Amino acid sequence: MIRHLPRLVPLDPGRPEMSEERRPIREVTRQVAFDAGRWTAERKANVNALFDDLAAEWNDRPHARRFEAVDDAVARGGPFPPGLAVEIGAGTGLLTARLAEAFTPLVAVDLSAAMLALVPAPTPRIRADAARLPLATGSVAVLAAVNMFLFSAEVDRVLAADGVLLWVNSLAEETPIHLSGDDIDAALPGMWEGAASEAGWGSWATFRRAL
Repeated sequence: MIRHLPRLVPLDPGRPEMSEERRPIREVTRQVAFDAGRWTAERKANVNALFDDLAAEWNDRPHARRFEAVDDAVARGGPFPPGLAVEIGAGTGLLTARLAEAFTPLVAVDLSAAMLALVPAPTPRIRADAARLPLATGSVAVLAAVNMFLFSAEVDRVLAADGVLLWVNSLAEETPIHLSGDDIDAALPGMWEGAASEAGWGSWATFRRAL
């Protein structure tokens, strides 16, 4: 069950709208969340190539508003257990330093080598497919995913018994790679509980196994 918390950070004008050309990746996001078999080798290669191509210009995009949902999630989405934190879909690390202020140690993971090469030091970086993470079962205290695909079985596998999934969409429903809190709750195996809200242009949700 997800508790929907009231918005504290207002939605200011000017949030970008998702373009029609990005709707196919929204469909892929929903498909792989509910059917792991839809994350094929071809799709993986296409997503990898897409983000390799975007890496050089990624940090030139406006991103100041991305912090609001992350900060609100960290402030109100806990408690978060101590231990290893992993940011999947870290990209070029625009939010990595922000997350590292809250979670230590933090490791950045991304499929795109070109993106990952731009993550600022000294954050440890691992190139990996988030559908098959090179992490031990039950080893992750906090799994942070910002504008990321959901691989629900892998989330369930790597999270510790008291681990927390921190999910953020920086443009809420206008984010191309987007799932609502209710979508994630439905896709994760077993029983989970957590909190969800909106902040600024974005939305967030946190999930932990129900006792």
